Amino acid sequence: MNTLWRTLIIDDEVLARDRLKRLLGNIDNVFQIIGEASDGDQAQKMIESLKPDIIFLDVQMPGKNVFTMLTEIRHKPFVVFCTAFDHYALDAFNSHSVDYLIKPVEEERLRRTVEKLDKITERSFNGSLHSVLEAIKKMEPRQIPTSIPHKVGDKTILVKLEQVVFLQAEDKYVNFYNAEGKKFMSDQSLKTLEEKLPVNFIRVSKSIILNRNFVNEVHRYFRGKVIFVMHDINKTKITSGSTYSDIIKKTFDL
Repeated sequence: MNTLWRTLIIDDEVLARDRLKRLLGNIDNVFQIIGEASDGDQAQKMIESLKPDIIFLDVQMPGKNVFTMLTEIRHKPFVVFCTAFDHYALDAFNSHSVDYLIKPVEEERLRRTVEKLDKITERSFNGSLHSVLEAIKKMEPRQIPTSIPHKVGDKTILVKLEQVVFLQAEDKYVNFYNAEGKKFMSDQSLKTLEEKLPVNFIRVSKSIILNRNFVNEVHRYFRGKVIFVMHDINKTKITSGSTYSDIIKKTFDL
């Protein structure tokens, strides 16, 4: 390799940084250590100022979340993730010209990383980092809420999702209702709520998401639409949109 890889080591443990420096130093004519960082915030500043070719990055550190930091940086180095936790050793790390190392890092395993780097000929653009971040985002478990906030003046009431019968977009807000017919309001968009809600909530029209646990009856309508009769005090009737017919048929076995 004609040019050394300008390298930044990022780890909150001094002993881990020292061990990695020693191991990298044992591999001739590959790495040039240009700096060290001990948390996500410091790492972000050093990446932007020093513009390393590659970083060895501990997955769990104080400060800014490392994955958030990686999405924010303008300079995109190649990344070798270092972790003591096997569940972070995703296949995605090892499939986009990026690698991962399980701590404590072993020299033999590190040399496999060097073999991978030998195959990289273009250092000016690292499209692989975007790919691995997208893969990580898809693999991370989605945080599912258990309630929806309803603001009343300076007070916020948390309405349990298990009590919500349906949600309806009206103007800039979303109204949602419980089985007693009581109306609540959210300033989140219907699309934002749809992305967060658990699987028992299904969007049946442009403006309505319903809780299928409260569906009492389903009646066929015209042009592929259906009418839902909800199990609430008002026996609310909800007409689906024709563009949602496929997901409705699949969900309710129609």
